[in-house]
Amino acid sequence: MSFDYSETQILAAQSAKKFAEQYIRPHIMEWDEAQYFPVEVMHQAGQFGFMGILVPQEYGGSGLGYHEYIAIIEEISKVDPSIGLSIAAHNSLCTNHILSFGDESQKQKWIPKLASGEWIGAWGLTEHNTGSDAGGMSTTAVREGDSWIINGSKNFITHGKSGDIAVVVVRTGEKGDSRGMTAFVIEKGTPGFSSGKKEDKLGMRASETAELVFQDCKLPDANRLGDVGEGFIQSMKILDGGRISIGALSLGIAKGAYEAALKYSKERIQFGKPISSFQGISFKLADMATEIEASELLLHKAAFLKNEGREMSKLSAMSKMFSSEVCVRVANEAVQIHGGYGYTKDFPVEKFYRDSKLCTIGEGTTEIQKVVIAKKILK
Repeated sequence: MSFDYSETQILAAQSAKKFAEQYIRPHIMEWDEAQYFPVEVMHQAGQFGFMGILVPQEYGGSGLGYHEYIAIIEEISKVDPSIGLSIAAHNSLCTNHILSFGDESQKQKWIPKLASGEWIGAWGLTEHNTGSDAGGMSTTAVREGDSWIINGSKNFITHGKSGDIAVVVVRTGEKGDSRGMTAFVIEKGTPGFSSGKKEDKLGMRASETAELVFQDCKLPDANRLGDVGEGFIQSMKILDGGRISIGALSLGIAKGAYEAALKYSKERIQFGKPISSFQGISFKLADMATEIEASELLLHKAAFLKNEGREMSKLSAMSKMFSSEVCVRVANEAVQIHGGYGYTKDFPVEKFYRDSKLCTIGEGTTEIQKVVIAKKILK
């Protein structure tokens, strides 16, 4: 058992750090306040190999594993979680769904464009009335000869407006039937496929979140991923890996907030000495550092199981739940350590605090993670 990063993992982290410092840090608050999604930065991420991290080299990807994936998302999220979220969603949801369940012709057609960053991917499962209850979705696909007609909408979709391609899971059977949903790939510009409302969010404001709208959208059967009725089952498998993504995003937020608080505590002088010398502050820092360490270990254990192709639903849910809750606690304490300055936009902890909360909600709430974990341990 080794707890050291390999040379490849170290290089991946260093590359991500360099990318974040050069292309992201100068624009953080500008993008946040304007709610501007920097499409150009996503294309640049493709040049660094960050848009196809888990994609085999034969399809134009980086051919890396989940340990490297965590390192990359973590380093980017330490600088701006919004961009970390977008890169994670592109990799683990849209790209990984096609990679995992597409046939060879589908992989050859779409994966190289996604892996290079030429195209940005979106993934649609959630609807207005179906968050955790995905089985109750209303968006339908009706077969018409060799085609499918899709009607309905999806919401809270990362890259809902700017995405070049989307994987969507829609109902092809009865509501509530886990075998009644099917996944399809839809390219931007397809007649009947459009974007709707863009969300005005508390945090992660540089990561675009919007509706996908389908009005008699006609797709060839060649755009179907896997067998009819497998969409929900596919989605649950994709979300297993997606939880590692959100865990890595959470870890980056926690580390970014902690490092900012640690630095500030050493510089802020009160009663003639740094506030880090006071037990009330040093104990907060000790708790933060310990929980971050635990998050990292749990995430990399889940990554190990994922790389090995072993059952990891319980560990992915545990790592996502724990890491996301930790990042909220750490960001909260980071603001507290900064005092009044932590409540201003002059210091980075204000943004980490706003960004952190999504991690306990997206890709399965904390409560849903507990349902998954409980089912596994009670088998």
